[in-house]
Amino acid sequence: MGLKEEFEEYAEKAKTLPTATNENLLIIYGLYKQATVGDVNTSRPGILYQRDRAKWDAWKANEGKSKEDAMGDYITKVKQMLEEAGVSC
Repeated sequence: MGLKEEFEEYAEKAKTLPTATNENLLIIYGLYKQATVGDVNTSRPGILYQRDRAKWDAWKANEGKSKEDAMGDYITKVKQMLEEAGVSC
């Protein structure tokens, strides 16, 4: 299985996480965006849009990371979250 296929598999598994902290959800969001889109290509949302701003910041934190590295980090993080939740990978 290639990296892209494994990434897509774990992206589906991430949707079934029983519980996850907002912090962990933001981490995987940022990695997912970096893996699929690349560096941030929009301006930072205004102060009134806290949720969108947090997501943008999570994505921005991965700026400069290659798509392949972001995919690998995403897979690792989702595996960790699944193990913490007691779900087998």
